[in-house]
Amino acid sequence: MLKNNTGKPYVSATEEMVTRITLDAMKNNNEGVTEYPILNFDERALNLLCQGIRETLKHSNLKPAGGKAYKILKRFFDIILSGLALAILIIPMGATALAIYIDDKGNPFFSQIRLTENGRPFKMYKFRSMCIDAEEKFAEVQKSNQTDGIAFKSDNDPRITKIGHFIRKTSIDELPQLWNVLKGDMSIIGPRPPLPREVVLYTPHQMERLTVKGGLACICQCEGRSDMSFDEWVESDIKYIKERSLKLDLNLILKTISAVLKRKGAK
Repeated sequence: MLKNNTGKPYVSATEEMVTRITLDAMKNNNEGVTEYPILNFDERALNLLCQGIRETLKHSNLKPAGGKAYKILKRFFDIILSGLALAILIIPMGATALAIYIDDKGNPFFSQIRLTENGRPFKMYKFRSMCIDAEEKFAEVQKSNQTDGIAFKSDNDPRITKIGHFIRKTSIDELPQLWNVLKGDMSIIGPRPPLPREVVLYTPHQMERLTVKGGLACICQCEGRSDMSFDEWVESDIKYIKERSLKLDLNLILKTISAVLKRKGAK
């Protein structure tokens, strides 16, 4: 039996069990999931989850729009845009990192395992907006989930630092993900990469968000961000996957910049 870092056994669930857990959680709690069956994934458990995602997506009827030429051009623009952004923002990003370090003398950067196309795991980078031991304290705050779905969000999360509130409100905390884009882990535009503890609760339909490479932003982030319900979030990602094109990507980039500047839906 798989065990997590605390020595406790992981919950082993079939697709049907996971679907039932999700539906029961939604029915019993209008605010969404407030207790995740697995919080920490060791390497073996993560590999099993990724295998399950790939197997599930094999049976999906969702066909991503855009051919080979689109993918090549999308990657080209990802490299150019992320490289230029990093060059322009290197000084303000350095100042942000210094401010976070001065605040509590901890590492200003935070990395977290996320899942992208076909369930591939990667380390996603952010400026640290929470206390150093935030992941260890997640079990204490998970019941304060304020979204109506699986993704966790809490306005009064005690783990968020004073600087953290500001960089989240302004989306500055997301800037290190430009490095993920440059490396090829992410795209500028694409469904936001979810956490393993969220994906283990996905229904097969929700898992279709992982049909394409994740991104810095998608329809949800430019039209409502945290104001959008989880179901609407999933459907907006599916809509993007079905209709994606360079024209749509450019349009979403401009809308996302506008949403960030207006702080629309930011928490």
